[in-house]
Amino acid sequence: MTAGVTVLTPSDRTVVMLRVFTAPRHLVFDAWTQPSLLVKWYGAHGWNLVVAEVDLRLGGEWRFVWDGPDGASMSSGGVYREIDPPARLAYTESFDDHWYPGESLVSHDFTEQDDRTTLTTTMLFDSRHTRDLVVSSPMARGVAEGFDRLDAVLSPRRAS
Repeated sequence: MTAGVTVLTPSDRTVVMLRVFTAPRHLVFDAWTQPSLLVKWYGAHGWNLVVAEVDLRLGGEWRFVWDGPDGASMSSGGVYREIDPPARLAYTESFDDHWYPGESLVSHDFTEQDDRTTLTTTMLFDSRHTRDLVVSSPMARGVAEGFDRLDAVLSPRRAS
């Protein structure tokens, strides 16, 4: 099921993405923090997460590496800044290839109502230029595809 992602630019440095999942928020939070789940969904179609290192503690680091089409690869990492299971997760993010300059601050807020979780992801960049680079990239499509994959991972977990 493609539920889509709503992408907003509420300020000159911020991107906000919203998606609703039919699953309790603790399951959605787990999918963002457990490497065994992350490798099943995190990435656009054709991109597979082959390294998912998560040191889930304040100041702990995370690192992801993807293999993509035609031998492409991509990697990123950061540091956890806020961990409040299952309500909020925040961290820095920087890509190794620096397709956009600097790092961003990413936060995920998980709000549950009637076994449906609204995921609100906020990305704060160092400038409007950087935000605009990200918005003009295929990021929204990739996020939507990854979230469709996440929905498929959550589906059997909802039943258990």
